[in-house]
Amino acid sequence: MRKIITILFLAAFCTCYKAYPQSRAEEQMKQAQGHLAQKEYIKARYLFLQAYNAFSSQGKYEQAVECGINACALYHRENYYKEAFELLRSADLLVSDGEQKQSKPMPALHFRISKERLQMYINLKNPARAKEQLNKLEETAKAARNDSLSNDLLYTQANYYYTFGMNAQGDACINRLIGQYKEQKNYAKVDESYKNLITIARKANNAGLVARTYDKYILWTDSVKALTAQDELNIVTRKYEESLATIQEKDDSLSTKQYIIIGLCVLAGVLAAALVLGAIVLMRFIFLTRKQKKAIQIANEHNELKSQFIRNISAQMEPTLNTLDANQPGVQALKTFAEHIQELSELESTLAETYEMREININTFCEGVMDKIKAGLKPDITATVNAPKLSVKTNPEQLERILLHLLNNAAQFTPEGGKIWLDFKKRGAHTQQLIVSDTGCGIPAEAQENLFKPFTEVKDLTQGDGLGLPICSLIATKMNGNLTLDNSYTKGCRFVLELHT
Repeated sequence: MRKIITILFLAAFCTCYKAYPQSRAEEQMKQAQGHLAQKEYIKARYLFLQAYNAFSSQGKYEQAVECGINACALYHRENYYKEAFELLRSADLLVSDGEQKQSKPMPALHFRISKERLQMYINLKNPARAKEQLNKLEETAKAARNDSLSNDLLYTQANYYYTFGMNAQGDACINRLIGQYKEQKNYAKVDESYKNLITIARKANNAGLVARTYDKYILWTDSVKALTAQDELNIVTRKYEESLATIQEKDDSLSTKQYIIIGLCVLAGVLAAALVLGAIVLMRFIFLTRKQKKAIQIANEHNELKSQFIRNISAQMEPTLNTLDANQPGVQALKTFAEHIQELSELESTLAETYEMREININTFCEGVMDKIKAGLKPDITATVNAPKLSVKTNPEQLERILLHLLNNAAQFTPEGGKIWLDFKKRGAHTQQLIVSDTGCGIPAEAQENLFKPFTEVKDLTQGDGLGLPICSLIATKMNGNLTLDNSYTKGCRFVLELHT
C-alpha cells in the first residue's frame, strides 16, 4: 500500500513539475504585456526575454516568436539595434529548428520575424537592406498561400514605398488591398485600410499623402453609406422573396400532407384487412399444426407399440427355439435373428443415451482388434493396421464391436491374395475416423441405398439377416458419430466410421 501511495505521489509531482515551467512562461508573458501597457518598457523587455527563453525550451514556437518580437521592438525603441538583430537571428534559428523537428514549414513565423527586421531597416533609413527583407517577405507569403499574410504584405509594401518616397508604388499596393476588400464587401477592412494608410503617411511626414488619403476616405465614407443602404435593401428584398418561397413551400407541404394522410388512411384500411386475413391464416395454421402434432404423437405411439410388439415376439420365440436342436443352421439363424431384432429395437428406443467414454491407445486397440480376425482370414490375405500411438477418448467395447463386424465382412468377401486395411485418421481437434478397406467384390450399386436400413428385403436367414450394419450404424450414432460407405472407392469396399468427441 505504501509503495502504491509513493508511486502516485511521484507521478503527481512529475506532472506538476512539468506543468510549472509552462504556466510560469505564460505568467511572465502576461506580466510583460501589463508593464508594456503601463509604459514600463525596461521591465516589459526583461519579462518578454524571460518568456521567450522559456517558450523556446518548451518548443512553443508561436509564443516564443511573439515574445521575441515584442522584446526586439523594445530594444530598437531605445536604439539597441545590435541586441535587436541578434534576438531576431536567434528567433529565426529557433523556428528553423522547430521546422526540422516537426517536419512542417512555419512560414507565418518567418514572416513576422522578417517584417520586424524590415521595420528596423526602415527606421535606420537603409532602403537597400529593407528591400532585401521585403523580397523575403514576398517569397514567404507566396510560399504560405495565406490570404492574411498576403494582405499584411500589401500593408508592409505600402509602408516601405511611402517611407522611401515611392508614392506611386505605395498607392498601387493600398489600392490593390482596398479593391480586394471591396470585392469581398468587407467594408470594415476598407475603413481600417484607409486609417492605417493615414497613420503610415503621418509617420513618413508625407503631408500630401495624408491629404489625398483623407479625400479618398471621405468619398469612401459617403459611398459606403449608399452601398450599405443598397445592401440593406437587397437583404430586405431577399428576405421578402425567401418569405414568399417559404409560404409557397408550406402550401405545397400542406397539400402533400393531405395526400399523405389520405394515403395513410387507405394503407391503414389495407393493413386492417391484411391483419384480418393474417389472423384467419394463423388460426388455420395453428389448427393444422395441432393436427400434425397429434398425428406425429400417434405415429410415435404406434412406433413404440410396434417396437414393443417385435420385442414381445422375439422374447416369446426364445423358449421355443431353446427346445430345438441348436446345431441345426436354421435354428441358429432364427436365434440370432431374434437377438438382433431385440437389440435393434432397444438401440432405437435409447438413441439419446450415450455410452460411457474412456481414454485408450488407438494403435494398441486397433492391433488387438485386427489380431482377433486373423485366424479366420483366407490364405495370403494381408491385414494391415495404420494407426498412430495416440490417446483417444471412446467406448472401446462398442467400438470393437463395430470394427469386428466390418473386418469380418471384409474377411468374408476378400479373395485369397487380397488386402484388408484398418486406418485411423485425425480430421480435427475433436473429429477422428476409423476406416476399414478391402479388395473384395464390393457392394452392388442397387444395394448401397438401403445398406443401413433394416428389413428392406426378404433374405434366407441362414445366409445372414442383414441387421449387422443397421445395428452398427445405431451404435455409431450413440457414440456421437456416424457410419458410412465410401462410394468413391472402387477397388473393393470401404467403410468410414467418423466419431466426434
